[in-house]
Amino acid sequence: MTKYQNILVTGGAGFIGTNFVRYVVAEHPDVKITVLDKLTYAGNAENLADLPTDQVTLVVGDTNDAKLVDELVQKADAIVHFAAESHNDNSLNDPSPFMQTNLMGTFTLIEAARRYDVRFHHVSTDEVYGDLPLESTNRDEKVTPLTRYDPSSPYSATKAGSDLLVRAWVRSFGLKATISNTSNNYGPYQHIEKFIPRQITNIISGIKPKLYGNGRNIRDWIHVYDHVTGIWEILAHGTIGETYLLGANGEHDNLFVLRKILQALGKSPDDFEFVRDRAGHDLRYAIDATKARSTLNWQPKYTDFDEGLRQTITWYHQNQSWWQKDKANVEAKYAKNKQ
Repeated sequence: MTKYQNILVTGGAGFIGTNFVRYVVAEHPDVKITVLDKLTYAGNAENLADLPTDQVTLVVGDTNDAKLVDELVQKADAIVHFAAESHNDNSLNDPSPFMQTNLMGTFTLIEAARRYDVRFHHVSTDEVYGDLPLESTNRDEKVTPLTRYDPSSPYSATKAGSDLLVRAWVRSFGLKATISNTSNNYGPYQHIEKFIPRQITNIISGIKPKLYGNGRNIRDWIHVYDHVTGIWEILAHGTIGETYLLGANGEHDNLFVLRKILQALGKSPDDFEFVRDRAGHDLRYAIDATKARSTLNWQPKYTDFDEGLRQTITWYHQNQSWWQKDKANVEAKYAKNKQ
């Protein structure tokens, strides 16, 4: 029998949350899942519609609703907290939702978790550590769980703050919590405002792809499947109070990734246009996942980036009805910012 039988998953109708829920349903049919999701633009009830209703229950609500959170946490023996505002461009335009969701939402959840002594796993990002230099002499440098926090946007600052809240509640109140920080995810069900699905859906839609700045910013890509399997291992076997980094050694700059997508879709690798760079655009992310690999029974499956990218492109090709309704609005929003 699985260690945790009743899991509350916040943000479980969003990109990574959806993939986690679908993984648990497929691999652990004895586990009951309650999804708490506000169903903002990034959450989609359709993502869960085909899952068994006797195993997955969707509750539409806000992590800031203390009464609702209290009711749900009482019935859970573990919480996996994905719910977050996560798009850097949005945080630069209006930081306030990031303060409410990422900080106050996390506070509401950890208060309920400590009140009912419920296991808590907090899902975070490598962006809390800031960026690394691009210079070749420093390319061996990667962030570790001991790297100093140095966030550079309202998004990463609020995620850093939520990490610190969890750490403080572990130390001050004995919260049974772990934290994971991951690099840039890609894969099925990712909102088309994000880099990889935006490029894929632009090309499918006959829109010339856009690339920030000079395209040399490096991201450490991990397929969402590998991320969620890592989270499961941390939940099941992680040490309380510890932070684990989940990465797949997938460092590529944005120009390389865009050209890979263009070629995979039968286009010239130069069939795109450069646009104005994002304010405060981080240079390079790179994760050292040694701790997770050596102390947990976890290894990434998609170590071949080309394979993972092909699978992702195929999913967006085969599920155009999932994203077409949002495409015009997303591109209009980018156009307004000349991006």
